[in-house]
Amino acid sequence: MLRFNDAFPNTLNFTMTIHRFLMCAAATLVAAGPTAFAAETVSLGDPTLTAGIPGDGPLTLEQAQRFLADDDNHTELNVELPKGLDAASGNIYIPEDNPITRAKIELGRQLYFDPRLSADGTISCATCHAPETGWGAPTQFGEGIRGQTGNRNSPASFNRILSKHQFHDGRAASLEEQAVGPIANPIEMGNTHEVCVKTLADNPVYKAQFDKVFDDGVTIDNIGKALATFERAIVTGPAPYDYYAPLSAFEKTFAEDLEYLDEEPALAEQYAKLKEEAAKNPMTESSIRGMELTFGKANCTACHAGANFTDEQFHNIGVGMDSENPDLGRFEVTKEEKDRGAFKTPTMRNVADTGPYMHDGSQATLEEVIEWYNKGGHPNPYLSDKMKPLNLTEQEKADLVEFMRQGLQSDFPVIETGRLPAEG
Repeated sequence: MLRFNDAFPNTLNFTMTIHRFLMCAAATLVAAGPTAFAAETVSLGDPTLTAGIPGDGPLTLEQAQRFLADDDNHTELNVELPKGLDAASGNIYIPEDNPITRAKIELGRQLYFDPRLSADGTISCATCHAPETGWGAPTQFGEGIRGQTGNRNSPASFNRILSKHQFHDGRAASLEEQAVGPIANPIEMGNTHEVCVKTLADNPVYKAQFDKVFDDGVTIDNIGKALATFERAIVTGPAPYDYYAPLSAFEKTFAEDLEYLDEEPALAEQYAKLKEEAAKNPMTESSIRGMELTFGKANCTACHAGANFTDEQFHNIGVGMDSENPDLGRFEVTKEEKDRGAFKTPTMRNVADTGPYMHDGSQATLEEVIEWYNKGGHPNPYLSDKMKPLNLTEQEKADLVEFMRQGLQSDFPVIETGRLPAEG
């Protein structure tokens, strides 16, 4: 063990060492400039992040330049998650080469809603992942240019900041990679990356933003980075469950002492606050029963685990496996036998907004989803060992649906969808 006197045998040496350290630190700060401590902490869901550049009508170059001239819009942001979802903060994934800034969120917002990224100017990211339909689409399959359709349902694009692998089969290793995939997909946006880059570079409003936000301007990688940054800002807010759960946990922990809380003022104050918040955001009795089933008899949390109610893993639950040529999902990516028919677990948060359900959109309602799980899915050699008949009563089925529709339902951030760059 290094003792103080071993490291600094006399006071003079210790003083000189500290002095040199402080001088070096000061020199480092001077060299780094005024942005050394410029990081700003924001809570995702803050409407100022996604409200767009102020003004009416198409975004002009002058308006964009005023926005870009504000250094605060280029400050790297440290992000916090809303109440409830914040328990998953350890799962936040932001690549080191793509830090979040307000200017990058705003650029990604514009790109997300702009159909000019597609070959014929008709399809945007929001076509299949729209805020008014729960950041998904109400159709069984995604629809692209010239009315073409794929063979999978459009996954919801919220809470993606908590996920690395994207798409139902996880074939994209990041949001950045996922974001540019549909641009060149012939039945989605039907464009090429080269044409998309040229289209944006030829627009003076987009070009000014890319040149300011990225060192190398408009590139397909930077388009992906901007889109991914915007998508990371789309998160669910606190749901009634997020207020009830801490109250329930407190009451269970102090069950034998609740009547004596007056003797512990700090605990009494905490309890009163929990009750007040839960009363303002109440869960129905049916929803509470559904919550208990979710964590108990129905075993939903075997896969829909954690604060975002998903393990972000891939499971075969039998959907589509009775087809002559079933979609093999994750297997097509990994080529591992265990992944045949496996698809990524979606979040249960705000799930009431995201129907139809399953990777193939084959189940129109939450009631159908519950029936599927109740029977244990469709038997096949690769069925997850977590899939077993549940023997739920009709009331229990209704309570599970109520928990999803009421207990896990929350507001999304305010998003400006219409302020896009003027034509070049």
